[in-house]
Amino acid sequence: MPKPPKIPQSVLVVIHTPALDVLLLERADHAGFWQSVTGSKDRIDEPLADTAVREVGEETGIMIGGALVPRTALFDWQYSIDYEIYPEFRHRYEAGVIHNTEHWFSLEVPERIDVTLAPREHTAFQWLPYEEAASRCFSASNADAILQLPRRLGARAVVGTQAGPLAGERSQ
Repeated sequence: MPKPPKIPQSVLVVIHTPALDVLLLERADHAGFWQSVTGSKDRIDEPLADTAVREVGEETGIMIGGALVPRTALFDWQYSIDYEIYPEFRHRYEAGVIHNTEHWFSLEVPERIDVTLAPREHTAFQWLPYEEAASRCFSASNADAILQLPRRLGARAVVGTQAGPLAGERSQ
């Protein structure tokens, strides 16, 4: 049975330590393409935070909601970008869908932890200081999210559990 078409609403989750070491995953379908956790909603009414929790678990084996990584470690940036889906990935969506809306999150883990990769999605992982991690990403928007990490976390500390757009940005 063929897979149902992907929903063009996804999450990007930048996983990091308190020292701002960032986890990158190498795509199985594109050797040398490093990225953060990403994934689409499974159903249109799936809450974005639930999508983020599910995708982190599927792609890394990190279970959000336990003692090591509590649900409060997941931070919804209340920010999204729209981008054109790469032509080689458009076959995964309904005919004519060429844009995706990606919602940004971060997840703080206590230290560089080993992860369990989904072998059909990723072949390797690495922990890198955030600036180096950004330089390794194949996606410019993923690199941008990683570079924004210190400011986003600073905004979270000031306003509580949610951070809206930074100056000059639009929110969801």
